[in-house]
Amino acid sequence: MKNSRFLADYGMIFVLLLLCAFFSVVTNSDQSPTGEAAAKQVVSAIQSQFGKNPRVLIAVSDQQGDAAFAASTERELTAAGAQVVATVKGEPKDAREALVKTNATGGKLDAIACTQVTGAWLVFADLKTDFPALGEPRVITPRSYRWPNFLKSENLLNIANQIAIIAIIAIGMTMVIITGGIDLSVGSMIALSSVVAARFIRDHANGVGASVGGMLAGCLVAILLCGTVGAFSGTMITRFRVPPFIVTLSMMLVCSGAAYKLSNNTTISEIPDSFIWLGRGADFLGLPNAVVLMMALYLLAHVLMSRMKLGRYIYAVGGNAEAARLSGVAVEGVMMFAYIASGLLAGLGGVVMASLLKSGSGTFGNMYELKVIAAVVVGGTSLTGGQGKIFGTLIGAFIIAVIENGMNLTNIESQMQKIVLGLVILGAVLLDKIRHR
Repeated sequence: MKNSRFLADYGMIFVLLLLCAFFSVVTNSDQSPTGEAAAKQVVSAIQSQFGKNPRVLIAVSDQQGDAAFAASTERELTAAGAQVVATVKGEPKDAREALVKTNATGGKLDAIACTQVTGAWLVFADLKTDFPALGEPRVITPRSYRWPNFLKSENLLNIANQIAIIAIIAIGMTMVIITGGIDLSVGSMIALSSVVAARFIRDHANGVGASVGGMLAGCLVAILLCGTVGAFSGTMITRFRVPPFIVTLSMMLVCSGAAYKLSNNTTISEIPDSFIWLGRGADFLGLPNAVVLMMALYLLAHVLMSRMKLGRYIYAVGGNAEAARLSGVAVEGVMMFAYIASGLLAGLGGVVMASLLKSGSGTFGNMYELKVIAAVVVGGTSLTGGQGKIFGTLIGAFIIAVIENGMNLTNIESQMQKIVLGLVILGAVLLDKIRHR
């Protein structure tokens, strides 16, 4: 029974692992080390082939990462006693100028240290014929190896960073759906929160010269405003018995219109560079701060839903609201909490997006409500209410992110990506129905 229950609650984790394995296989390709790792390989090869005092030309492009390769290679070769004749940074014509100059002075070259890209330049194709005075220099490049593009550390961090906003908002959506409701306004609240935070910083906290306190105040105002929207939705649903779909659809339009109105249909970007700390910073073990925040929120939400009385009440209301009421549960209060939490977390998601993009705009969060709902449903939460797990939602969010990332890596067009994601959501709901039967 324990195994069956685990599979029912977290069976999608095996789907996530299968997806990771699939995209690892289809994106497996030749890789070349870059930066200092590539420099160590090249320096080691030069020393083993030419001894301790070779004459070396270093040639790199102006691409990102090549500067570190050039600096590390020059530093290590010089320390080992080699003579670095020149370091070329740029295009093939720059390498040709350096070769012509060295050839004119009658200097010999033993090796040319290159990256995989510069090693393929045609200027190095026939050095013996074009520059006879150089001798027979060898082009040394780092060794290539096979590794999936999907499993590159930067790609995995990119997946985690991209899903952080959706996953944070999905915590509140999980609570709402477990109570038997829905919240379609979270995407528009992302836009509203980003605009309010950015505008507050611009108009009331000295703009680009804003202090940490001013930025925090702007973020807090934006989050509390979205919490107020959630409270309003909860009131309409609990007090006036308006269906959640209609209430939150209305608030989606209201929040979207308010975001465009407050921003005057423009992007507000007059905020300090330090504002990107939450969205782009990485201060803990190299993990993005947004991802660390997401992990902390999921731990707190897990404790709330599995270890606290309020969490049990949320499940009870979704399972049978009338039975919960007769048992003494404050049904309206529990539902109000779920919608307020959804609003607050949507506001926080908007602040993270504003930090990530260093701006606020009414266009932010477009269609995010569908991605959030998809993450919750794929993670195993039942749309009929009463069932679902917080960590299941996190798994669902990563499934959505992995599918999108994998399709981007395999160059699948955006239209087909929408078809695939739609089928994934439909399949998740179908599995939920089969499980209930």
